[in-house]
Amino acid sequence: MRYDFTTIMDRRGMDAMAVDAPGKRGDKGPGAPKEGFSLIPMWVADMNFATVPTVQEAIIARTKHPAFGYFEPREAYFASIIRWQESRNKVQGLTKEAIGYENGVLGCVVSAADAFCSKGDHILVHAPTYIGFTNSLENSGYRLVLSDLVQDGDGVWRMDYEDMDRKLKAYSIHVAVFCSPHNPSGRVWERWELEKAMAVYKENDCIVISDEIWSDILLDGNKHIPTQSVSQDARERTIAIYAPSKTFNLAGLVGSYHIVYNKYLRDRLRKQSSLSHYNAQNVLSMHALIGAYKPEGQQWVDELCQVLSENVDYAYTYILEHFKGIRLAKPQGTYMLFLDCEQWCREHEKTLDDLLKAGWDVGVAWQDGRPFHREWAIRVNLALPKSLVEEAMGRLTEYVLG
Repeated sequence: MRYDFTTIMDRRGMDAMAVDAPGKRGDKGPGAPKEGFSLIPMWVADMNFATVPTVQEAIIARTKHPAFGYFEPREAYFASIIRWQESRNKVQGLTKEAIGYENGVLGCVVSAADAFCSKGDHILVHAPTYIGFTNSLENSGYRLVLSDLVQDGDGVWRMDYEDMDRKLKAYSIHVAVFCSPHNPSGRVWERWELEKAMAVYKENDCIVISDEIWSDILLDGNKHIPTQSVSQDARERTIAIYAPSKTFNLAGLVGSYHIVYNKYLRDRLRKQSSLSHYNAQNVLSMHALIGAYKPEGQQWVDELCQVLSENVDYAYTYILEHFKGIRLAKPQGTYMLFLDCEQWCREHEKTLDDLLKAGWDVGVAWQDGRPFHREWAIRVNLALPKSLVEEAMGRLTEYVLG
C-alpha cells in the first residue's frame, strides 16, 4: 500500500474527542479506563488514521498567504466535487448550480426541515436511527416517527415499505430523512430497494433529505447508488448531503455540501440556511476539500476501504466465534459494528450498563447504542489500525465477554 494505515497515532492533547473525552462527558460518552489499561477509541465516528497528505499540503499552501478575509468559493471547489461525484458515484450532469455549501449534514437536515415543515410536524426516519438525527430534529421542535428496519432470514437489514407507507399516511408526513449508506446498520442499499423507497415517498408527496455522508466508505466491493439517480422523480424530490469530513477524517474543519437539482427545493433550502448568517464556509475547509478530492485522495480512499474491510471481516468473524449471545449483521459500508447484546446480557444476568462499563474499564471505549433506538445495542468503531482491533477483541475475551 502507498499509504500508512498501521501506525498508531498518539492523538492525546491534539483536539481529539475520541481519546480526550472518555471519563469527562458523564453519561454522554465512555468512562475512562482503569489504571493499567490504555484507551482504545471505538466510539465517536471518526478515524484513527492520518488523512491523505494532500489535505495538509493544500491547507499549508493556503496559510502561507497572510490574508484570510471574506471570500467566494473557488471554481476549483465546485470542479473538485463534480469530478469526485462523477468518478466515485457515476453521477452525470452535475453542475455548479446544484451544489451548495453546508456547515454540516445535520445543519442541512434542520434547514431543510425548517424550509418545508412547521414546528411540531412529524418526520419519518428509519430505526435504528443515527443519534444526530434524533437530537437535531427533536431539539428543533419536530417529532420523529420511526419506521423500523427489519432483519431478513439472512440477518440483512431491510426497509419495511408497508410500514413506511402506513406511517407517512397516518401522520400526514411530507418530509423524510433517509440515510444511505445507513448508519448505524451499515447497509448499502441496492438499486431496487432505493426504487421501492422512493416510490413510497412519491406516493405520499414526501420530500426526501438523503444523508449520503458515508457514500465513500464501502466494504468488500459494495457500490453506492445515489438516491437521486434511481429515477427522474427521485432526482427532483431529494435533497442529498455529502461531505469529505467522514471520508478523510476532517470533521474538525467543518464543511459539507448539498446537491439539489430541483430549483424550488434549492431556493427554499438556501433561503432557510442563510437566515442566521452562520452557514458560511471556512476558507481552509474549502482548500481541504480540494486537497482531498485529488487523484491521490481517490487512491487513499480505495486503500482505506480495503483496510476497513479487513478490520470488519476480522471483528465480525471473531465476535461470532468467541462471544456467544452477541448478535450482529455484517456491515456493507461505514466502519461501525452494531451489536445486539440482549441474549448475552440476559444469559449472564447483566444490564447493558454493566456490559458497557466492563468494556470501558479495560479501555475498550465502545458506544452506548440505546440512543440509536435499540434497547440492547452497542456501536463499535473499527476505523483504527488492525493491531488495536485485535487488542480490543483480546481484552473483551479475557475480561468482559469470554
